[in-house]
Amino acid sequence: MRKNRTLLIALLLTQLTVDAPANSYPDISTVPEDLTIPPVETGPPRAGVRAVVTPPEYQGTAVHHVLYLPANWRPGTKYAVLVEYAGNGNYRNQYGDVSTGGVEGSKLGYGISGGRDYIWLCLPYVSEDGTQNQTMWWGNVNATVAYAKREVARVCEQWGGDPRKIVLCGFSRGAIACGYIGLHDDAIAGLWSGFIPYSHYDGAREWPYPDSDKAAAQVRLQRIAGRPSFVIDESNSLAQTRAYIESTASSAPFTYCPLPFRNHNDAWALRDIPARRAVRHWLEEILRQRKERQ
Repeated sequence: MRKNRTLLIALLLTQLTVDAPANSYPDISTVPEDLTIPPVETGPPRAGVRAVVTPPEYQGTAVHHVLYLPANWRPGTKYAVLVEYAGNGNYRNQYGDVSTGGVEGSKLGYGISGGRDYIWLCLPYVSEDGTQNQTMWWGNVNATVAYAKREVARVCEQWGGDPRKIVLCGFSRGAIACGYIGLHDDAIAGLWSGFIPYSHYDGAREWPYPDSDKAAAQVRLQRIAGRPSFVIDESNSLAQTRAYIESTASSAPFTYCPLPFRNHNDAWALRDIPARRAVRHWLEEILRQRKERQ
C-alpha cells in the first residue's frame, strides 16, 4: 500500500460530477459573505489592520507587502502565520471574477483565519529590476525567494509569529507558488508547516515560464519532506490536480477539497461554506499535531 495518505472530503461533493462543465455549477455570489476584509491602511502594523509595508531593502521603490495582525493581537504572544501569494493580474472571466495580481487583493488568509488568532502576511513577487511588485508570473525568482525568507523571519522576530506554525497558501498563480517559490530551495522549504494551494498546482501542467515541467516540479516537491497539504480546486479541475500529485508518489499527506462553484475566485473564503469549515479544521489539526511533536 502506498505511504501517501490521500483524503477526499466527500461532504463537499455535490450531485454534479467532477467533470461537469464549469457553468453547471452555481455562482459563488449566491452565497452571502459573512466576512469583510479590512481596507489597506498606511502607518505601522497594528491589531486588526492591514498595513502596507516596504522593507528597508526596498525603500525608494514600489516593492511592498501587506501585513495583518489579528484583531486579538497582543505584544509578547506567539501567533501562527498564514503567508499568502496572489494570483496573476489582468485576469477577468465571463463570471465577473477578477484578479489584479496585487498583494492587496488576496483573501484566503483572512477568510481562513476569520481575522483572529493568525498573523496574515501577503508577500509580493519582485520584478526583474527590483523596483515594483510583479503582477504577472514571477519576476525575479531569486529576489522573490529572498524576500520571503527575510520577511517571514521579521514577522517572527518583530510581531510574534511562531516559526513552528507557518503555513503557505495561495490562489491560482499563488497556488503554483506554493511549490515554485515555496519549495524553490531547502532554506525556504524549511519555513513551512503546511500548504494550502487553491486552484492549480506546481507541475500539474506546463506554463510559459522556465522549469514549469513535471520533472522540475517533482524536484521541488521532494523538498516538501512529508509536510501536509490541503489542496483546493474547482470541482471540474480537482481530478486532474489529484492525478498529477498521486503520480509523483510523494509520501507527504494530501487532503483534497473540491469547490462546487463555477468561479475562479478566492472570495469563497469569505463565506461560511463547507470548504472553509474543512480547511479551518485541517489547519487547527496540523498545527496541533506539530505542537505535540515539538
